[in-house]
Amino acid sequence: MAIPRQLPNAITIVRILCAPVFLWMLLADAGADGALRWWAAVLFIVAIATDGIDGYLARKYEIVTDLGKLLDPIADKVLTGFAFIGLSILGELPWWITIIVLIREIGITVYRFMVVSDHVLAAAWMGKLKTLAQGLALSLALLPLWTLVGEWIFWVNGALMTVAVILTIASGMDYIVTEVRAARAKRRDA
Repeated sequence: MAIPRQLPNAITIVRILCAPVFLWMLLADAGADGALRWWAAVLFIVAIATDGIDGYLARKYEIVTDLGKLLDPIADKVLTGFAFIGLSILGELPWWITIIVLIREIGITVYRFMVVSDHVLAAAWMGKLKTLAQGLALSLALLPLWTLVGEWIFWVNGALMTVAVILTIASGMDYIVTEVRAARAKRRDA
């Protein structure tokens, strides 16, 4: 079965377009843990979960593109960034966590655009692990599960969020170290 060449990129673009809708639903609920909060959480989970689908299709059908390598991490950052911002606006997540995450995410994205004419900075394994940890922690924070299982779920989410923040910082440092080493090797070989 042949799939359209741009399907993975189209999925990625749809993920980006879902982000403002998700944020609107989250903020419209205003922390009331009502139907809009549940729908916002479901939309976020579906959008972040499709990250694996677009990449899988692109690799399986050998239609990996530089545009896809550039857009895919941006889609992740837009979705997770909006989730961090929304949770902080609602007072459910300290702003310092959101600021640390956003500095790392925006910094790496700006750098990707700065070097795009030289090479595409694809997501590294630690960046993918960071995205997974953020996706899990944010999903748990967005779902008002405490209404069903009790407040102990806040402790679980706190632990997951801590792992996500540590991986966010570590993966940012990993990108910097990798790029510095590559630049040194390029200068040495030139």
